[in-house]
Amino acid sequence: MSVSVPNEALEFFKQLEKNNDRDWFNAHKKEFKTLETKVKAVYNSVFNQLKSHDDVDKLKMFRIYRDVRFSKDKSPYKTHFGGSFHRTKPKLRGGYYLHIQPNNESFIATGFWEPAPADLLRIRKEFEMDDREIRNILSDKKFSNIWGNFVGDEVKSAPRGFDKDHKAIDLIKKKQYIFVKKFTDQEVLDANFLNEVDEAFKAIRPYFNYMSEVLTTDLNGVSVI
Repeated sequence: MSVSVPNEALEFFKQLEKNNDRDWFNAHKKEFKTLETKVKAVYNSVFNQLKSHDDVDKLKMFRIYRDVRFSKDKSPYKTHFGGSFHRTKPKLRGGYYLHIQPNNESFIATGFWEPAPADLLRIRKEFEMDDREIRNILSDKKFSNIWGNFVGDEVKSAPRGFDKDHKAIDLIKKKQYIFVKKFTDQEVLDANFLNEVDEAFKAIRPYFNYMSEVLTTDLNGVSVI
């Protein structure tokens, strides 16, 4: 049986955006739980597709409840579904994420959201030493048509210890190495959506293969695991 994102999930979140309070949610909690079960099947389908061509060991779906302790926005509920898919460490690095939200805000993302300080330094050192391989990956037509270029935070000039005039400073100054592909509501509800997600995830593999090799070796190419 084919699995697809139910339109009711998008409609539910549109209503939640207008009524983001505990009274409204509690009155519609049964409806949400039914939708959550259907959407979990979507995430499980993506997980199983990933396992057919990559070594992923965990799916984590995020709860709808927001942590408002340090936020100015005190809305108690998220207005989207989110879930991440973890590659098996320590040999494989990188991760996948699927975000389902109405009003054309859905997207998939891959890469390295918050690299550990040691990993971030290792990546930067690799680019400082030789940026040819990563640029070849980024400039590949199929890859760039699907994923575009890196998005994420970066330092203004250069990280400490790096030359701001280095030819790879555009790569070195990044703090995150992630890619994002956005989808309209119509695309999310299309019967082919999960296949498109899987094809995009397949296309990221040259990047993941490269970064996994970088993060499991030292600058001399010697394994550190």
